[in-house]
Amino acid sequence: MKTNELISMLSSQVDPVDTREVVRNVRIAILVGAAASLLAVVFVLGVRTDLNEIHAQVFLIAKLAFSLSVVILASHYLVKYIRPGGEFRVRFALTVLPFLAIMIIAAISLATAPRSHWETIVFGSYWLECLIAIPTVAVVPFAAIMSAVRLAAPTDLVRTGALAGLVAGGVSATAYALHCMDDLFPFIALWYGGTIVLCTVAGAVLGPKLLHW
Repeated sequence: MKTNELISMLSSQVDPVDTREVVRNVRIAILVGAAASLLAVVFVLGVRTDLNEIHAQVFLIAKLAFSLSVVILASHYLVKYIRPGGEFRVRFALTVLPFLAIMIIAAISLATAPRSHWETIVFGSYWLECLIAIPTVAVVPFAAIMSAVRLAAPTDLVRTGALAGLVAGGVSATAYALHCMDDLFPFIALWYGGTIVLCTVAGAVLGPKLLHW
């Protein structure tokens, strides 16, 4: 038997991946991860107590707008990317837009504030908590997403892992926003944006290890 004939025979016996089921599993994993993150924040960290005030509501909406836009864009590309041939059709440039938007707003906020206040504006009161909490809370959604994505047998493990980390970081930041008391755009840009990027990098590093068959 010729090599080409053997390959054709073996490939004909392999069941194709049901992409609709894989996509459904990924979406369910994101929802499960979001629920776990929300429960962790509510019952471990606690919800901020001043949400009845307009100022707190405005900044909560701003934080959610940023983090949810990251989740929506990243999950959209992740679902497309894990489909057969998706790595050749997906362009990731749009995932940068939420970060650019919050950085521009943060720069304007800094430019209109006295230099003597910059350190307080950038670091706030809870920068260390934010730095630790968002990546920690992201562990469960990341694990759930990676478990679902692995079933699709993706080929580009680094980018797939990075997208999974980006989604998980955005989900975690969304939940953490309910607790965070620092209401400053430079703080959001640096510590929310930075920790989400950290989750993305971690996903890129762990992707080849966790997704390898």
